[in-house]
Amino acid sequence: MEQRVLGRSRQQVSVIGLGTWQLGADWGDVREEDALAVLAAAVESGVTFFDTADVYGDGRSEALIGRFLREHPDSGVLVATKMGRRAPLDPALYTLDNFRAWTDRSRRNLGVDRLDLVQLHCPPTPVYSSDAVFDALDALVDEGRIAAYGVSVETCAEALTAIARPGTASVQIILNPFRLKPLAEVLPAAADAGVGIIARVPLASGLLSGRYTADTVFPASDHRTYNRQGAAFDQGETFSGVDYATGVAAAVEFAALAPEGASPAQTALRWIAQQPGVSSVIPGARSPEQARANAGAAELAPLPEKTLEAVRELYDRRFRAEVHDRW
Repeated sequence: MEQRVLGRSRQQVSVIGLGTWQLGADWGDVREEDALAVLAAAVESGVTFFDTADVYGDGRSEALIGRFLREHPDSGVLVATKMGRRAPLDPALYTLDNFRAWTDRSRRNLGVDRLDLVQLHCPPTPVYSSDAVFDALDALVDEGRIAAYGVSVETCAEALTAIARPGTASVQIILNPFRLKPLAEVLPAAADAGVGIIARVPLASGLLSGRYTADTVFPASDHRTYNRQGAAFDQGETFSGVDYATGVAAAVEFAALAPEGASPAQTALRWIAQQPGVSSVIPGARSPEQARANAGAAELAPLPEKTLEAVRELYDRRFRAEVHDRW
């Protein structure tokens, strides 16, 4: 699989990575053996980049990845984790002492001495403007606890603030055919600064797979049930913040754009991967088959201009008024 440089970290990552929120059981129950099979299938398919967080299953996702790494010491996988959402979202808590404690826990979970990449996990907006916060992150690098740091953001404005910080290696942001705003400013700014872009929520919580209908019912433990209105965390994390019924209807239109032999999900991942400046796309997977199919998107030919234009038209017609100015 194609490998790309992850911004200022200079680390190599596969263009299609693996997001592991699902493995923390926040999308419904996932058995440990099933989670390990997903990780193995991804690596067998060429994936060299896992993205996790200390809050996914309160550390379960990290621990599962740690077990996988121990059992597959030659996998060559780079692991990005995140910190900051196990505590109250109070800017005063983003201190060096807390960062040390949080990263120590992640190092134990993952079974490593040094974390490859640590990202601030959608912190309160004032955090991005705090010199003390970024000085503390620099200290973690100097102490050898982490190799590099980045941020995971909710808004384009937060991304631009983080990109301006000289130590920021990467920015993780929601980017998919239903969320186009980052294309205008964030991706060009990141490219100019040498900052990597990790595209998350690439399938709009599964909408872009084309598998759901207006009548689909998700488990009560699935954020696609309990967070549709943003009751638990930012609404933009669930279905990219779009109205579910509108998203289902738009997904039908998007599916018609898929090239012969490609699924709608693969088409969405290919669309993201060919946007200038994207380092890696991190779809999640709940089964080995899904992990393999996602990885297969890297083998698709670039989508033609007529498809790119159709995506822009679909976004403008269905979603721009609803989501563009919110994030």
